[in-house]
Amino acid sequence: MANILERLDESRFEPIVCVQTPGGKIYEELISKEYQVLVAPFTIPVKPYNSLLKRAKLAADRFKPLKADLWHSFHYADDYSEPIIAKLAGAHGWVYTKKAMGWGSRAWKIRSFLADRIVADNQDMPQLFFNSPLFRNKVSVIHHGVNLDEFHPTQVKDKKFSYKLDLSETKTLIGCVAHLVPVKGHPTLIEAVSRLEGAHLFLAGKPMDEEYTRALHEQSEVLGVSERVHFMNGVEDVPAFLAEMEIAVLPTWNKWRKEGCPVALLEAMACGKACVATDVPGSRDIIEDGVSGLLVEPENAVALAAAIQRLIDDPELRESMGKAAHFRIEEHFSIEQEVAAHERLYEEIMSGKGRKNDR
Repeated sequence: MANILERLDESRFEPIVCVQTPGGKIYEELISKEYQVLVAPFTIPVKPYNSLLKRAKLAADRFKPLKADLWHSFHYADDYSEPIIAKLAGAHGWVYTKKAMGWGSRAWKIRSFLADRIVADNQDMPQLFFNSPLFRNKVSVIHHGVNLDEFHPTQVKDKKFSYKLDLSETKTLIGCVAHLVPVKGHPTLIEAVSRLEGAHLFLAGKPMDEEYTRALHEQSEVLGVSERVHFMNGVEDVPAFLAEMEIAVLPTWNKWRKEGCPVALLEAMACGKACVATDVPGSRDIIEDGVSGLLVEPENAVALAAAIQRLIDDPELRESMGKAAHFRIEEHFSIEQEVAAHERLYEEIMSGKGRKNDR
């Protein structure tokens, strides 16, 4: 959201950001750049139903003075009180971005019914979620974009992350940028690394799930790879981290169906890294299998290990896929393209025009 906001055409759009609670890196950054940031509840419990409209009107009163033409929701929840509040506050149009693959609740359908438009993060979503006549004409697929000024191929200046390793012998450094949560499929990757002689795995994700993180450490011990699996507990300088890695992997589990458009994969490809990812929605939109990376069956450690080993054994293939990956991001997934697609969408909503293809 912040990346889009700061690049919108100021002559056409005047953005206002609303958060329910203040604080955090993005919040502080927006404040420092003097964007208008409102702290106010933009969702309310829908129950009890008999008082929903009354409570929504009270919440909307906080937003009426803004006289917002368009309201764009970026949160993950299946809440449908927000579009009601937005309409009561006078917003001409309400759009939400579907960022993850969770679905099934009645609330998602109500939220979608109340939306004027829906932004889908990947090509699977329209068919899986929005194929109903009620929804299909509302949906535009807009992939995430990467800031290519920040993420691009670069030489390693100093080894911030692998300096503790004895690099006198040839070792392959494998990076995975993903928070330590079950959807990301780290157990499959750790098992795959146990099949790769000499390879070192760097997990650059924050430990968001204590039990899951503990299980990953235990798995590394049991498989005898604890000295080759490095838990980074989060990485601030992701471009520098990726520069040190030779191969990037995103082993998302399909059974959780949570990946929308994986930014970590986009960033690794922008940095010119040969990538291996599981063949799940979102990732399959980004990687052209065999050209700009490799896709493997989800939750299959043998297949994942074989794909990584293929890149280890063939440096020329690794280099060519890295170059193709960077080119693909330049051509299709830059932040400028994402912003332009949103600007077109906003203009369509406000002008009352019909749906157009954004990609």
